[in-house]
Amino acid sequence: MGGPESVSKGVGSGDVVGDRELRVSDAEREHVGELLQRAVGLGMLSLGEFTERMDTALAAKTRGELNAVLIDLPGVRLVGQPAAPPSTFVNAASFMNSAPPFAKRGPVSPVPSPVTPGHVIRGRMSGVSRRGPWQVAPSLHTNNWLSGVTLDFTEAIMSTQVVELHVDDYCSSLTLIVPAEATVDLNALDLIGSTVNNKVRTGPPFGPLHLVVHGRVRFGSVTAKHPLLAQWRKLMGR
Repeated sequence: MGGPESVSKGVGSGDVVGDRELRVSDAEREHVGELLQRAVGLGMLSLGEFTERMDTALAAKTRGELNAVLIDLPGVRLVGQPAAPPSTFVNAASFMNSAPPFAKRGPVSPVPSPVTPGHVIRGRMSGVSRRGPWQVAPSLHTNNWLSGVTLDFTEAIMSTQVVELHVDDYCSSLTLIVPAEATVDLNALDLIGSTVNNKVRTGPPFGPLHLVVHGRVRFGSVTAKHPLLAQWRKLMGR
């Protein structure tokens, strides 16, 4: 792969062979995930097919492997250009805009909103946790795929009482552990095949932390709760 023979084949056949062997980035895998989600919303894929194709997309190393999960979806495929950014999917924009509001989204842009990197919690088929005296920004973002995420605020260092948490997860579980006097608002979450379990007072804010959670959760779960010791004391009436 990548030797003189493969290069000459690519040139002689319109760069088809060479393009298929090009490595893909996380941004391209994520964009394919967005297209697959829309396909579910249009009824083109079942949830089982979506899961299988997402597994393939996350494991894909080359354009050929990634393109395989889109090959039977009308008008959508990867462009085989070595320097093409993730946005250059044939008819990708029209495909996304023609779909119903599967997640209440507008046209998809491959360029993320400007967010401070340290304020983004991102996992890919991983276990992610924030515990102890970690620094909490006034605004946090989560973007997780097939991951288990725990955010423990009991010893966290916060600069503001109200913390906004924007969630953009799928096939992931998000657990929020907050101090005894904290409040959590999960009412603004947009759920798609997901569950929410709030074991914490919703408001108004009166303690050290008021966590406002909004965004989209697809085929996952969100749980807000107190630490185990605090729950035990509550059950014992102490």
